[in-house]
Amino acid sequence: MAVLSVDQIRIHPGSVSRDEAMKEAADILEAAGAVTGNYYDAMQAREATVSTYMGNELAIPHGTNETKQEILDSGLSVVRYDGGVDWDGNPVTFVIGIAGKGDEHLEILSQIAILFSEEDQVEALKAAQTPEELYELLSSVNS
Repeated sequence: MAVLSVDQIRIHPGSVSRDEAMKEAADILEAAGAVTGNYYDAMQAREATVSTYMGNELAIPHGTNETKQEILDSGLSVVRYDGGVDWDGNPVTFVIGIAGKGDEHLEILSQIAILFSEEDQVEALKAAQTPEELYELLSSVNS
């Protein structure tokens, strides 16, 4: 099952605020048909209870269990901000929005955790020049 396609990946040279990054993550998921227009609010609700900053320049904004009805299908959005995002005082380069139908997000999360646990892997993701190159490096999330 493919949760990620090339058109759900963006690379930006600059920086945005945490909320702008979350909004873009939600918008990409919505455009992919994975979530409703209320998913950004669900992400905000999650962030209010627990930060989705994961370390290694990665944040994984997602909704709360109470907002599962906003998820239509499992999907991912991947945005790299080369200027970085201040995520509550933590430096973030990668913002990966997740929507998981049922418990599918747990498997997706573990795949992403594996990818971002290796420093050289993170460097390779940062070095990718195009969304297509990033997609190749991230394609394990689709298996």
